[in-house]
Amino acid sequence: MQKTITALLLSLPLISTTTLSTTVNDVCKAKENAMALSYQQQSGEVTALQLQTYAFATARFKQIIQEQHSTEKMAIVLDLDETVIDNTPLLVRDMNNCHDLNAWDTWSDWEQKGQPRLIPGAKAFLDYVDSQNVKIFYVSDRLQKNKAATLNSLKVLELPQVSNDNVLLDTGSKEQRRASIRQHYDIIMLFGDSLADFDAIFKNKKSTKYQRHLVQQQAEHLGKDWFVLPNASYGTWRNAPLTPWNKK
Repeated sequence: MQKTITALLLSLPLISTTTLSTTVNDVCKAKENAMALSYQQQSGEVTALQLQTYAFATARFKQIIQEQHSTEKMAIVLDLDETVIDNTPLLVRDMNNCHDLNAWDTWSDWEQKGQPRLIPGAKAFLDYVDSQNVKIFYVSDRLQKNKAATLNSLKVLELPQVSNDNVLLDTGSKEQRRASIRQHYDIIMLFGDSLADFDAIFKNKKSTKYQRHLVQQQAEHLGKDWFVLPNASYGTWRNAPLTPWNKK
């Protein structure tokens, strides 16, 4: 029997490691996200950036309220995913199952049943904002049909000012929702992991080169009233061409 198995193995065509690697990559394109997800979920550097962003935001917030006579009509606006809450477990599960992250077809189930974690620094900052009687709005493109589940997730995390009126989900563009808030409040700070969380000028699939140009134009907002959180997992930049060093 042993000789028969050996003869059979010797008769099989050889597969080079290069061919095997190419085949695996073709079958599971989602594995290309492994490095980005490792950085986003596991790196101390991302944790440091998150804590740093909210520390800067706290200092800036204190400065703003000290300069004003009343906080009654003040508000801050935050995106949710990768800004206040961490969804990387969903993305890692999908990657491990070789599921295309760009399909977005697993998010509804995650919104209903998932258990997101807090972004480091977010809750301490939001609790302080709440203590100063400043309004907090969570503006997210999560599905409106899952609003009850999203509200429950945020309440489980004990985030402040979680209510039907303060959590604005995908019922129109984020710019429209921000405009509705501005009818009643002065938005003093915006938080997000995507540039479209700050201004509609970054929408409509503009090239990453042009987005970088727009960032330069809007640089005066950064650290003043715009606070950007890191997200290496997904974004409009994912399919942008890379620039190599061409030296032989």
